[in-house]
Amino acid sequence: MRSTPQSHRLRHGRYSEHGRSYLVTFVVNHRRPLFTDLYLGRLLVIELRQAHELGLVDSMAWVIMPDHVHWLFELKQRNLPDVIRRVKSRSTLTINRRRQSKERVWQPGYHDRAVRAQDDVCKMARYIIANPLRAGLVERVGDFSLWDAAWL
Repeated sequence: MRSTPQSHRLRHGRYSEHGRSYLVTFVVNHRRPLFTDLYLGRLLVIELRQAHELGLVDSMAWVIMPDHVHWLFELKQRNLPDVIRRVKSRSTLTINRRRQSKERVWQPGYHDRAVRAQDDVCKMARYIIANPLRAGLVERVGDFSLWDAAWL
């Protein structure tokens, strides 16, 4: 088993396409439960919403777990690496400003899955927002604060 990070391998062969939907996951550095702090989670929400409002993506669903994020969106402008880089770098600045820190917030890289035409995006969105329930963080999805979905 390898002990060195292999996130650089995720980038090989990666292609992004405008109008395609993606399910993206990115992880907090060292999997620290950073977003148990609701205020820090809200700072990330601002960045996700800004990407939507700027027309970079059409957000369909997202959930911010204590140590990672799942985000389902349709790519509108730029390419996938640029959008993720923007969200991660801007959120790092605001989160570190709040924490008065210069620590790395995110692990390098991210995992993405292109959504196929036959995939049920509404079902994917429900799966995403049910993450806190499956993780045992809440007893009802509505009790978790850091999620949103276009249809729910």
